[in-house]
Amino acid sequence: MKPVLVTGGAGYIGSHTCKNLLANGFLPITYDNLSNGFEEFVKWGPLEVGDILDKDKLNFVINKYQPVATIHFAAFAYVGESMQEPLKYYKNNIAGTINLVNALCENGIKNFIFSSTCATYGTPDNNKKISEDSVQKPINPYGFTKLAIEHLLKDLHACQKINFVNLRYFNAAGADVQGEIGESHDPETHLIPLAIRSVFDPGFILSVYGSNYNTPDGTAVRDYIHVTDLADAHCKAMNYLMQGNQSTSLNLGTGTGLSVLEILKGISGLGFEPKYNLVGNREGDPEYLVADASKALEVLGWKPEHSSLNSILNSAINWYQKSSLWTYIRSACIL
Repeated sequence: MKPVLVTGGAGYIGSHTCKNLLANGFLPITYDNLSNGFEEFVKWGPLEVGDILDKDKLNFVINKYQPVATIHFAAFAYVGESMQEPLKYYKNNIAGTINLVNALCENGIKNFIFSSTCATYGTPDNNKKISEDSVQKPINPYGFTKLAIEHLLKDLHACQKINFVNLRYFNAAGADVQGEIGESHDPETHLIPLAIRSVFDPGFILSVYGSNYNTPDGTAVRDYIHVTDLADAHCKAMNYLMQGNQSTSLNLGTGTGLSVLEILKGISGLGFEPKYNLVGNREGDPEYLVADASKALEVLGWKPEHSSLNSILNSAINWYQKSSLWTYIRSACIL
C-alpha cells in the first residue's frame, strides 16, 4: 500500500478520510497531537502522536514512512473562538502549516491536499451560491488563516515546490454510515450534534443564533455535506494530483441550502423533538453559505452520494446514541 500522511487524522473529517483511503488501497499515516482528535478514531493505519509545530518529529515521520502525498486537516476550526483568540489560530493554522510544508519541501513530498473552508469567502453578495471564482473576503480569523495558507500553496506551486488541491468544503455533517466513527468535538459547536443532544439530554436546550437574517425563515442557511462524501472527495483529489493533473481549488457542497429551522424540522420528522431557544446573532457568522460545486464534478468526477438530509440526520442520530452509550459504559467501568 502507498503511504499517505494525514495530519489531524484522529479528528472528525480526518478519521473518515483515513477509512476511505484504506478502502482505496492507501495506508493512512495519522499525525495528530490529539488535542482535538481521539486515539480510538485511528483504526485504519498507524498513529504518530506529534504537533505540526514540531519539525523534528515531522521529519522523523516523513523519513520513516516516505508518504506519496499529504492530506492536511490539522487546524483549529471554531469561528467563535477565532474571534476571541486570534493568536491561537495564527500560530497553529498558519505557523504550523508553514512548518509542515517546509518539512515536506525539504523531503521532496509535493502532493498536498488542503482542508480549506467556505469561510474564506466571507459573506456572499445577495445570498447567491458561491463558486470558486467568488471573491474571498473572510470575516473571521479562522477563515483568514485558511485563505493565507491557500496563498502560500499557490506561491509554492509557482516555484514548483508543491502541487495542491484546496478543498473548500461547506458544513460537514453526519457520521460514518457503518457507525464506526462519528462527530465528536470538545466543545461541540456544530448545529446537528447539538440539536440531537437537545433531544436526549433533559438538561440541554439548543441556542439558535439569529432569527432575523434575510432568509426565508429568518435563520441562517448552510449547505450540509455528509462527512463520508467529504472523505471520498479527498481521496479523489489525491488520485487526481498523483496522475499529474494541474493544481486547483474546489468547493465541496450539495448546492442546496437548509436553514437552522429546516434542520430542526427534519429531526422532528424522524420522530424526535429538539428543544431550542432563539437568541441573538453570533459575531462572525454569515447568514447564507451555499456552494456551487459543479467544478468538483467536472474535475474529480465527484458528487455527493450520502448527503440527503435524512441520511445525514439518521447517521448522526445513530452515532450519538452509540457514542453516548459507549461513553456511559466506559465511565461506569472506570467507577
